[in-house]
Amino acid sequence: MAEGRFTGKVVVVTGGGSGIGAATAHRFGAEGATVVIAGRTQEKLDKVVADAPQGATMVARAADTSDCAAITALIDDVAREYGRVDTLVNNAAIARPGTVEDLDVETFREVMAIDVEGVFHASKAVLPHLRAVGGSIVNVGSVSGLAGDWGMAAYNAAKGAVTNLTNAMALDHGQEGIRVNAVHPSLTATEMSEGVREDDENMAAFRARIPIGRPAEPAEVADVIAFLASHDARFVNGAHIPVDGGLGASNGQPNMS
Repeated sequence: MAEGRFTGKVVVVTGGGSGIGAATAHRFGAEGATVVIAGRTQEKLDKVVADAPQGATMVARAADTSDCAAITALIDDVAREYGRVDTLVNNAAIARPGTVEDLDVETFREVMAIDVEGVFHASKAVLPHLRAVGGSIVNVGSVSGLAGDWGMAAYNAAKGAVTNLTNAMALDHGQEGIRVNAVHPSLTATEMSEGVREDDENMAAFRARIPIGRPAEPAEVADVIAFLASHDARFVNGAHIPVDGGLGASNGQPNMS
């Protein structure tokens, strides 16, 4: 493989078994990184590795980001095995529909455990390793964390927390040479959004609101994640980049990513 922006770098991607996580892993791998993808389902992770770009170095490790001990052990193992960790992409997330009145406490806690606590656990584990190399974290938020949308109270709350946690880490660790940024996709063609995208009425309304008029492709989000992790973004810290086809430029209502 020809040298790329991430040759010699080690990248950990959570939620790497499908969608944005898989596309991000492939993008980093294509540009020379050693990529470790984490997720809860080994079979999905193995398929992403099997489909990796030719010549890419990619490894699958099963771990649940809501389990602090498990994700800490994974990141420490990666640092020990490869000698460094340069970038963490916090992508693992779930979405459960419902208003505050509709949701039961267990479902709300499940969303918060994976979408927020998972970011906290993985970031806490990786910070000492990033400090050693001047690395970065890229969090995958959502336009639903920048403004509310209907019927997704837990997801909105979780992604809103990711937005401000990104800000806090950028402030706390910028002077240590660690950059922390976030991308915020709108509706993206992933497994998680299948139900939304299969609803013709919903999609017609979506296309009417967004200037580009379609969902994002996972690779289009991965492109921005790779930029934020690269030397090209070396003075970018605490940034929130919507990957939304212009949705935020209109008066339209955000949709789940």
